[in-house]
Amino acid sequence: MEKGQLRAYKAHCLILPYPSQGHMNPMLQFAKLLDHKGVRATLVTTRFLYKTMHSSGSSSAAWETISDGFDDAGRGDTNTDIYLGRFWQVGSKTLAELLEKLSNSGSPVDCVVYDAFMPWPLDVARKLGIAGAVYFTQSCAVDNVYYHVHRGLLKLPLADGHSQISLPGLPALDPLDLPSFVYDCRSYPAFYSMLVGQFSNVDKADWVLCNTFYELEEQVVDWMAKLWRLRTVGPTIPSNYLNKRLKDDKEYNVNFFKSDNDACIKWLNERPKGSIAYVSFGSIAKLEDEQMEELAWGLRRSKSSFLWVVRESEAAKVPKGFIEETSEKGLVVSWCPQMEVLAHEAVGCFVTHCGWNSTLEALSLGVPMVALPQWSDQRTNAKYIMDVWKVGVRAPTDEKGVVRQDVLEQCISEVMEGEIGEEIQKNAVKWKELARKAVDEGGSSDKNIDEFIAKLQNQS
Repeated sequence: MEKGQLRAYKAHCLILPYPSQGHMNPMLQFAKLLDHKGVRATLVTTRFLYKTMHSSGSSSAAWETISDGFDDAGRGDTNTDIYLGRFWQVGSKTLAELLEKLSNSGSPVDCVVYDAFMPWPLDVARKLGIAGAVYFTQSCAVDNVYYHVHRGLLKLPLADGHSQISLPGLPALDPLDLPSFVYDCRSYPAFYSMLVGQFSNVDKADWVLCNTFYELEEQVVDWMAKLWRLRTVGPTIPSNYLNKRLKDDKEYNVNFFKSDNDACIKWLNERPKGSIAYVSFGSIAKLEDEQMEELAWGLRRSKSSFLWVVRESEAAKVPKGFIEETSEKGLVVSWCPQMEVLAHEAVGCFVTHCGWNSTLEALSLGVPMVALPQWSDQRTNAKYIMDVWKVGVRAPTDEKGVVRQDVLEQCISEVMEGEIGEEIQKNAVKWKELARKAVDEGGSSDKNIDEFIAKLQNQS
């Protein structure tokens, strides 16, 4: 297509998330937002994942696939280093072929929006003369920590496990507030390389997009925006729960887990307002057997009823007889529609691992949190939940790193009732309103997306 030739859309973005549920969700929502604003959005995933996805609802985004070198059976237990290396090698070739195919079919791509976990799509786009936008799916605070490690400004391993760490735009952090891949870098060499490697070519990207909103992380966003053309575009969650600008946008539309939505919501409908502790640790986190037991007995001891998501792969860790013993008080499910659950009036708090998607969803829906961070960026998110945004409490662990049942019971009680709970609930409502304003017409994220589109339009 010749430059300047008329077409039905303002620009065409190819959107490539890292192949996991937690990365797919926000980038799929971003694609929907672009489509709503007149930009053609083509989502790309691996051939194997495309075969295993459960689609629900409707989405106007088109899908294409590339290969990660594991088309038939998926990556399985393949070592992360080996997987990423293979994906880089095979993915680069098949992404280039896809971009050529789209160009030859009269739908050339103007910009590749790629997940920061995989820097190589930018090199592919550059070779073909296409713009590149890196999309960070974690908080700017966490990204800032990784950037300082990448530049050698925060030296690892940490020389002192006790001194506070001071980084621009961030509150003073204890070593245990840092992402686990930084605090304990030797235990996670592959993940460490991937997370720090996000910044290997970031200076060459045309845009740096972050799934957060300006008001949530003002200081660190201001600092990072001095380095790159950084724009906050979040929270990218289904529109129905924020501003309802996208018609019938109630879910992310793609799941790698099956859930019984009707059973969860029917059960919640029968519970009093603000009475339920919703418990979920996301799509990846694995709890040790001892922690799972303490969590179960803590829920049994709590005055609150509970809805507990236990993935099938974790089900064997639930204490024997627990589900039967607590059947009148709680419901245990293998997966559920989290946004719909968090938005339900029966839910009074969220016992969470503090993954960034879960954290943003709870903030956007005004749900107080009990933080039980497990690994990755979750400790840093928990620090912000308790001490910066003041929308929850972090459950303290014992010398073995386990949150005991009496501690969990106390934390749920603190958040659901009493003076601390009242203050937390007020703050939760405040952040909910600010999240909605950010994505509403003329809000900080909405303006940033419009600016991104306008620049694309001018170059296409």
